[in-house]
Amino acid sequence: MKPLPLRTSLLCFGLIALSACGKKQEAPKAPPTPEVGVVQAQLSSAPLVQNQVGRLSAFRTADVRARVPGILQKRVYNEGSDVKAGQVLFLIDPAPLQAELDQSQANLASAQATALNNKAAADRARGLIGKNYVSRSDLDTAVANERTANAAVKQAQAAVQTARINLSYTKVESPIDGRASQQQVTEGALVGQGDTTLLTTVDQVDPLYVNFTVSIGDLATMRRAAATGGVTLRDQDKATVTITLPDGGLYDEKGTLDFSDTQVNPSTGAVSLRAVIPNKDRTLLPGTYVTIAADLGEQNKVFLIPQAAVVRDTKGAYVMTVGGDGKVVRKNITAANTSGGNWIVTNGLATGDQVIVSGLQTVKEGGQAKASPYQPSEPSPLQRQTAASTGQAGKQ
Repeated sequence: MKPLPLRTSLLCFGLIALSACGKKQEAPKAPPTPEVGVVQAQLSSAPLVQNQVGRLSAFRTADVRARVPGILQKRVYNEGSDVKAGQVLFLIDPAPLQAELDQSQANLASAQATALNNKAAADRARGLIGKNYVSRSDLDTAVANERTANAAVKQAQAAVQTARINLSYTKVESPIDGRASQQQVTEGALVGQGDTTLLTTVDQVDPLYVNFTVSIGDLATMRRAAATGGVTLRDQDKATVTITLPDGGLYDEKGTLDFSDTQVNPSTGAVSLRAVIPNKDRTLLPGTYVTIAADLGEQNKVFLIPQAAVVRDTKGAYVMTVGGDGKVVRKNITAANTSGGNWIVTNGLATGDQVIVSGLQTVKEGGQAKASPYQPSEPSPLQRQTAASTGQAGKQ
């Protein structure tokens, strides 16, 4: 017979085991169906925008050179200032050229005197030939001398004109309106001796050119799309260009496309394009690299999908959609450009697809989802303040 304490302990353990077996095992609860915000894909139109890097260049550039030899006497403009066409920029010592002009004028006076004498002799010979006082040979000689003297007068007149022009070149003028650069030769230097010495350059900076390129592949794609009606290309003078400055600010003036090359650059495989943009405040400087958005037309029959809905992995871009049965389906898309806060989707979607925008992290392909219309969240006061300050900075 077992001792009483041991029997009591075994009895207690048996009662606990029976009590545990008597309770039903509870099944784990299924997770709730995730709720997602969706937008319905609808065909739309979007700007055909090419984002490229461009370089600003002067509208016109003129080299200011010494066209006659001489000693540079003085610079009469402020370096880096705006100048007008015809404004004197440099003075070259005029003394040697003034002496050449004086000599040419003296030669002209001598030639004119000789011409008068020869004319008088020829007139006299013409009057005497009828009276047989002079021979025909003497008359021919007098007339020939007259013609030679007249030719010498014209030659002397041309020499005077040349000397006068050369003398005027001692005042070196700006050929165009623009901004004059720094001088390349100091006062006292001998210029124009054997070549046309560069003194400075003048750049017209209002307006400016924006030079950029488009790859031949992109251009061919646009033309094929235009042929099938997928794209409507603008006329060249109606295509616009928007500039983003190096500091991230948006330039408040738009440019207009004015040139498209007809040849492909063999080294880059791209076609050169150029736009003209106003620069009244002289805020843009030639040589600056800028980011441009060239609006070349309209893309037809595309889908505008919020950027938050587009995901990318090693296979490319895709979105998650909710089918009619509530199942989540992945759809691979083609989305290369944006418009505002949306991706422009050109392939992979169908009209009516319910694209998940919010709640993407809670769903998986093949799972269930409860769809409701996507409601964009209101920006916080801090976000609105930041956006406002950014917009003001872009205008400055």
